[in-house]
Amino acid sequence: MLKTILVGLAAAVVALVAYVAMQPSEFRVERSAHIAAAPQDVFGQVNDFRNWQAWSPWAKLDPNAKATFEGPTSGTGAVFNWSGNEKVGEGRMTLIESRPSELIRIKLDFLQPMEGTSTAEFTFRPQGAETAVTWSMSGHNNFIGRAICLFMSLDKVMGGDFEKGLTNLKSVVEAAVKR
Repeated sequence: MLKTILVGLAAAVVALVAYVAMQPSEFRVERSAHIAAAPQDVFGQVNDFRNWQAWSPWAKLDPNAKATFEGPTSGTGAVFNWSGNEKVGEGRMTLIESRPSELIRIKLDFLQPMEGTSTAEFTFRPQGAETAVTWSMSGHNNFIGRAICLFMSLDKVMGGDFEKGLTNLKSVVEAAVKR
């Protein structure tokens, strides 16, 4: 009887491991918003990491989080390091491509609560008197990441944060343009 239970448990574990291993390793989360401002106005808010405290969905989650900046103030080579509570974790963002009013590409290195590297992109497209802003993040899930995604939708979790961030960005930029 015990042997049958152990064999059954082993088979279930093997089946679960195989199922997790067959899940897609690549992920992409993307959200868009329209902001009543010129592309260069929106671009300027995103291109300087020091501005992110005003609109980032994670900025208010830990008032005691430590932030440091390296390299140029904005554009390619700018670096933002953060370390905070379990809600914000610890990591580093490096701006790796900056095309004025068009594209910002960022390398994200997460250290806590789980190590990983992803790429974030912001695109800015003029649409009449507005700018269509798209914020995306893509990367590769390791085995543990794929297992977690069986129980939690990365698109729903991160997508909600992106929507909040874009709403905050819209408020900040539109308020600045009205001045």
